[in-house]
Amino acid sequence: MTARRTIGIVGARGHVGTELIKLICGHPGFDLTYVSSRERAGQRVTDFEPAYTGELRYSAPAHEDLPTLGADAVVLALPNGKAAACVAAFDFANVDPVIIDLSADFRFDPGWYYGLPELTRGAYTGQRRISNPGCYATAMQLAVAPMRDILEGPVQCFGVSGYSGAGTTPSDKNDPDKLRDNLMPYALTGHVHEREVSEHLGHPIEFLPHVAPHFRGLTITANMHLSHACLRDEVLARYHASYACERLVRIVDDAPWVSRIAGEHHVEIGSFTLSADGRRLVAVATEDNLLKGAATQALQNLNLAFGFDEYAGIPMGTEAA
Repeated sequence: MTARRTIGIVGARGHVGTELIKLICGHPGFDLTYVSSRERAGQRVTDFEPAYTGELRYSAPAHEDLPTLGADAVVLALPNGKAAACVAAFDFANVDPVIIDLSADFRFDPGWYYGLPELTRGAYTGQRRISNPGCYATAMQLAVAPMRDILEGPVQCFGVSGYSGAGTTPSDKNDPDKLRDNLMPYALTGHVHEREVSEHLGHPIEFLPHVAPHFRGLTITANMHLSHACLRDEVLARYHASYACERLVRIVDDAPWVSRIAGEHHVEIGSFTLSADGRRLVAVATEDNLLKGAATQALQNLNLAFGFDEYAGIPMGTEAA
């Protein structure tokens, strides 16, 4: 059996940190060793997270103290731009835990494994620095990858996310009053996920993100121009072949609904609508941005890093909601 491993979470108060605590508490081989949050420092984790039943309290260690805390793996659930200082502290102390970074800080660093297992699993060779893909970037890549070899020109991806994707720091994009009866476009060119997907998919993507009034879940509508005409059966065969062994990707016939993905750990891809000439394909993907878009994927990467079954600790049915 694989030995039990200890996990520390830096930035545990956020939406994703909360989901990670739940998942780690249900994992057969992982134990929480610390959870950091400046706002909750000193308070019992169990007072906020019913899934946790131990005596652990939130703490607020300085960056230079993180290497002394002894976790086998550290998950950095921090805003973009905040992870590098934590990583530098481990480097300076010559301490080398597995580090999973949930921000965009290392997604373009060739020294880090880019952890989208369904597409990059074969490139994992024991790296201890793992960059978790973005939530939108996960859905976009999974929606487009099966057609990658016959794409012609940039792929346009229209995205709509619940406001949990904007984090907990107050802004227009997570203000329920401003979002009520509204659809809020933002960063319509040059979004970090646009650059991320273009680089890792090896094909240009044009991404148009929006925030909607719901809390969790995102949808991507991908508009793909093809180098030759295809029949719908050919397209379906590509997607089924690509994901036949992937337990967290489900191919559906109709367009998936974001309301049905909230609380689930998989991605749904469907619709598969072709233009009359067969040279343009539209596909729709949905996922829970906090789960497969972040925490669930982090757990997949932790499992790979420590030799557990990739899906250990991940609920597979609607009971996960």
